[in-house]
Amino acid sequence: MSTASAPYRILMVCTGNICRSTTAEGVLRHMLTEAGLADRVTVDSAGTKDWHEGESPTQQAVVSAAARGYDFTGIFSRPLRPADYTDFDLILGMDDSHIAHLTRSKPASASPDIRLFLDAAPDVGRHDVPDPYYGGVADYEYSLDLIEAGCKAWIQALRERL
Repeated sequence: MSTASAPYRILMVCTGNICRSTTAEGVLRHMLTEAGLADRVTVDSAGTKDWHEGESPTQQAVVSAAARGYDFTGIFSRPLRPADYTDFDLILGMDDSHIAHLTRSKPASASPDIRLFLDAAPDVGRHDVPDPYYGGVADYEYSLDLIEAGCKAWIQALRERL
């Protein structure tokens, strides 16, 4: 876990780690840089499944994000690891199934804060980020809208915490 001199560490989690959590990782990194917090907070992402290990985010996620100025260079899918529970301070699941998996898989000795990604943004009108994987452009755009709102809210929460 982070100390006064170490960065605060956040892990984004979804199922395959090629749509929602990689998008949230890229968007939050961008917003942290803009907010002047990139040296105080690190962000990574993982999937509850290893289906896409080593793959880049989906093409539509990359295209939608790039149109809004986000760069996903260097972001690749990886599965959730047992060490993530001790390596990260805050683990954010994109929906209830991720929270259930994270809670079930957490070692008894670990104590990260596990929360829904949209917990910080109750005004968006829903508590989960829907999976756009089997949808079209509009589904990716809607997920990105929610992710941007969530990231903005987490930036505000981080400013208050740090």
